[in-house]
Amino acid sequence: MAIAPIEKIEIRRGMKLADYASHAALTPLVSKLEHESQSAVRAMRGRHIWMLNSTARGGGVAEMMPMMIALLRELGFQADWIVMNCDRPEFFQLTKRLHNMIHGDPGAAPDPGERQLYEDVNGRAADALAEIVKPEDLLVVHDPQPLAVGAFLKKSMGLSFIWRCHIGLDQRTDSTSAAWRFLQSYAVECERAIFSAPEYIPDYLAGRSLIIHPAVDPLSHKNRELHPIKHAGVLANAGLMPTVDPMVRPPFEHQAQRLTTEGFVAATKPDHIGLLFRPMVTQVSRWDRLKGWMPLLEGFARMKQRIHDGADAFARRRMQLVRLVLAGPDPASIQDDPEGVAVLEEICAAWQAMRADVRADIVLLALPMHSAKENALMVNALQRASSIIVQNSLREGFGLTATEAMWKSIPVLASSACGLRQQIRPGIDGIMLEDNTNPEAIAVALADLLNDPVGRDRMGRSARRQVYEEFLIFTQLRRWARLFAEWGQKRGGAK
Repeated sequence: MAIAPIEKIEIRRGMKLADYASHAALTPLVSKLEHESQSAVRAMRGRHIWMLNSTARGGGVAEMMPMMIALLRELGFQADWIVMNCDRPEFFQLTKRLHNMIHGDPGAAPDPGERQLYEDVNGRAADALAEIVKPEDLLVVHDPQPLAVGAFLKKSMGLSFIWRCHIGLDQRTDSTSAAWRFLQSYAVECERAIFSAPEYIPDYLAGRSLIIHPAVDPLSHKNRELHPIKHAGVLANAGLMPTVDPMVRPPFEHQAQRLTTEGFVAATKPDHIGLLFRPMVTQVSRWDRLKGWMPLLEGFARMKQRIHDGADAFARRRMQLVRLVLAGPDPASIQDDPEGVAVLEEICAAWQAMRADVRADIVLLALPMHSAKENALMVNALQRASSIIVQNSLREGFGLTATEAMWKSIPVLASSACGLRQQIRPGIDGIMLEDNTNPEAIAVALADLLNDPVGRDRMGRSARRQVYEEFLIFTQLRRWARLFAEWGQKRGGAK
């Protein structure tokens, strides 16, 4: 049975602006947002904002959308979230290839048949969306998958649209050029384009593009503070640590799984991971080759071979006890990432091939995606139980997992991918690797950071302040409000 080409996602009321303002540190940020949004709300009165993307689960766009829509509504905007559905796996294979090409991976330019596939899927979504939008509304299209929807609706009904592209590369290659050429005829129809870094803007969108950084919600399940009892409770309910005493909350229905030589099993087998007790180095990402999993795996293994290189007994003990946690989603639950299963299998094979003593200190976790709340709490608890968060991406559009760690006052060891450079100040908020494909460089950087606890604390404090000032939702929404005000005023204000 064919699925509907689009789906309107119900937004449950979550945190209100008053909830954020009740936190003393957030009060001035909320006040500034409310004040600056007033002119935009007046300009957009009678005009609906429609946010469109290609999935309701998995990835930063789907994660941010409920919060963004809810707060826009509270500020006084009319806003809704629409997801473009597709039951043709070849469509997501095509868009994943385009995604990788934009990030610099080699790939063949889509052929005419693939362009027809792309336009067929987008065309069905455009036809369905045309039944509910009005010409005076504003459509915001996220990423390449549904880009042509905006172009088609502009031509058919004069609907204005903004394209928010969350990916990019700070250099041009044959692959990136081919991908941008494929998208050009659709992208040039947009009123404005928004990118996460100026280096990502293709030439044909110069002059109509602006920068709005992604942001984190400080009170979301993934980022809110966890009282020590709550922190331990989440880890236990998620199956990430054993329970010793009775607990108020029942275990999560779907718990984390851990790789063993027998496959994925309960995460507390064959031994306790050691969360809250051992030093932990953690990377949480999609199972994607662009996330740099393999060099990190090898780099950590090399570092562990230097246990006796520490200058004192504490350093040696720290190196002996530290474990690496590699955590990602069950890839079968992410419909727009068809390569995830294959990448996870490669990582599992590399882990299986390691020496038993090295394998024992590398924990590979598959986090269930059935409940967005429980998944977010798992990630929050894992990050807060970490001494260092790693984001070893070969390419990174922005890297909210790094932002999340910084908000939690955890130093980040990161690649020098363009998106990460937008937020991490080297030596201030964390350490940036010059060559993140070099396991030896990763081993040295990990050892240096682990054995500098005072420096880690200092970097963590600086990182949190950086996020407070630049990368919380209030700053992001103020920038969106300015754009809405400009767009609405250009069209004569309220309708």
